[in-house]
This record gives sequence, structure tokens and C-alpha cells, in this order.
Amino acid sequence: MTNLPSLTPEEARRRRKRSVAIALTLAALVAIFYVLTIAKLGPQVLNRPL
Repeated sequence: MTNLPSLTPEEARRRRKRSVAIALTLAALVAIFYVLTIAKLGPQVLNRPL
């Protein structure tokens, strides 16, 4: 294991905020792609035979 420098409380808060922002952005992109895919396929995609 390498010796990583410890973070100050302010740095830890900023890292946490940045991580949350990245996660929310990624979730929003996934939702947008899902909605666009369903919209492009049309409503009949739910009525197809399995």
C-alpha cells in the first residue's frame, strides 16, 4: 500500500461534493438516454410478443 496524504476536512468536503455532482450528472445522462431510446423506438415497443 502507498502512503497517501491525509485530506483536510475542507478537501474531504469538496471531494464529496464533486463526487455527488459527478454521480448526479451520470444518472441524468442515463435517464436522458433511456427516455430518448424509448421515444425513438415508439410506444409499440411495449406491445411486442415475447
